[in-house]
Amino acid sequence: MSDDAIRLCSVSRRYGTGESAVTALDEVSLAFPEGTFTAVMGPSGSGKSTLLQCAAGLDRPTSGSVVLGGTELTGLSETGLTRLRRERVGFVFQAFNLLPSLTAEQNVALPLRLAGRRPPGSRVREVLGQVGLGERARHRPTELSGGQQQRVALARALITRPEVLFADEPTGALDSRTGHEVLALLRTMVDSEGRTVVMVTHDPVAASWADRVVFLVDGRVHGELAGAGADRVAAHLARLEALPC
Repeated sequence: MSDDAIRLCSVSRRYGTGESAVTALDEVSLAFPEGTFTAVMGPSGSGKSTLLQCAAGLDRPTSGSVVLGGTELTGLSETGLTRLRRERVGFVFQAFNLLPSLTAEQNVALPLRLAGRRPPGSRVREVLGQVGLGERARHRPTELSGGQQQRVALARALITRPEVLFADEPTGALDSRTGHEVLALLRTMVDSEGRTVVMVTHDPVAASWADRVVFLVDGRVHGELAGAGADRVAAHLARLEALPC
């Protein structure tokens, strides 16, 4: 259990009260081992993004516990959660969320500046080099392609050396070629640097880059596949989508 980067135990998340209440997660227990790449899939409304948000400390479960690297998230104050997200967790989303007035290197340095730390120029150049954008450090987002902007967002997520990188549909706004480049970078971070990556995706091809794929249906875990190709992932997802409501 000490080798788990994240562990969810009987996590439920409900929104609203009474008859109008919606259960987005229902008693979910999952472990994400250190140094692994996990994809999370499921039909629309299955709870994928809610799972990611609870695991990352962006949302609080209604019940259950989330442990990240030995720290129980559900017991932290809002200030403690903010500090944990800044220092120990990285995020990449479908929308690149870059500030248009800042250069690539300034966008990458932003998390450290928000935390009151002076970002070493060498570290900024290092992570931009990791994502293949060392020569684009002074370019603003409007001067970069969509794939390059996503790589800047990835470098920004890596600047704090996070224990876990969470990615929510990171290739959703990209064409297949640039999406392939971003997925290859995520795979390299797991294989070469031992990082832990948790990715929500609707794309079986993207999911096939992961070590395992966890499936959700109606807020519950509905099986997983390890080392599966895109066709097998797509077939499994199609069966889940065909289940009666």
